[in-house]
Amino acid sequence: MALPNFAQRYEAGDAWLADCSVRPDLVRTAWDAETLAPIASGRHWLVAEAQLATRYDALARIPAEQRGPVLADPEADKLWWLVPLDAAEELVDVRQLVVQQPGWRLRCPPTGWHIDGRMWITRPDGSGLLTDPAVLAAAIGPGGYRSPAEAS
Repeated sequence: MALPNFAQRYEAGDAWLADCSVRPDLVRTAWDAETLAPIASGRHWLVAEAQLATRYDALARIPAEQRGPVLADPEADKLWWLVPLDAAEELVDVRQLVVQQPGWRLRCPPTGWHIDGRMWITRPDGSGLLTDPAVLAAAIGPGGYRSPAEAS
């Protein structure tokens, strides 16, 4: 069985991410020019921002099947989780995270490429899966996330 080519592998994620913008055509144009595309939060998701150096371990604490897209910029020391629109209330007490306001623009590369040092640690896959804010809060906290089976 042949593996899909590089473009096909990431097309569903790219399509979903571009469609999160009010102007998907401008997102695609930016990517075609190999530049980051600014996509405003608030239509489909919000952005929870943390320091990369001190919060990277939270990624491993969240099971892959519960982890939505996560963008990283090592030079800026930033991680960005895409979270549901109601996440700000649940994450308000998590000091290590800043939930950006709707309309805040996340400068995104396409799902399969690194641009200007930014890369998807967990790529959008087209499913629309976002990181549950309760799971993210638990993973950021000192004890880490535990599945319901582990907690009992």
